[in-house]
Amino acid sequence: MSASLRPGDALPPQVFVVRRSDLVRYAEASGDHNPIHQDEDVARSVGLPGVIAHGMFTMALAARAVDTWSDGAEVVELGCKFTKPVVVPDGDGVEVQVAGTVKDVADGRTTLALEVTCGGEKVLGMPRAVLRA
Repeated sequence: MSASLRPGDALPPQVFVVRRSDLVRYAEASGDHNPIHQDEDVARSVGLPGVIAHGMFTMALAARAVDTWSDGAEVVELGCKFTKPVVVPDGDGVEVQVAGTVKDVADGRTTLALEVTCGGEKVLGMPRAVLRA
């Protein structure tokens, strides 16, 4: 992390396009083959608005943004609550945006508050990362 970062600094938002093909690849890599992540009928049958992204996939997008901002710093903490699903329509997919703000810089650690949104709505609750230079 840059030594010039100060609490309150905003980091440039990162935008990721999520397509159903990404969910298929993630299911293969993770072993999570829950059909709500690939089958529209199954997702709707359990009360979801459609196929949804894996929560850990959404968190991984936040991790990718943190990595972009980290400038080689070590990520020592990354956490969130899964609060709202990312619905992934067939075709062009959907955009997930990750924004960050520096909350604290002390003792060689930088704490970032993250905001992860889809369609203007927060999809992760209290996401944050702690980096060590």
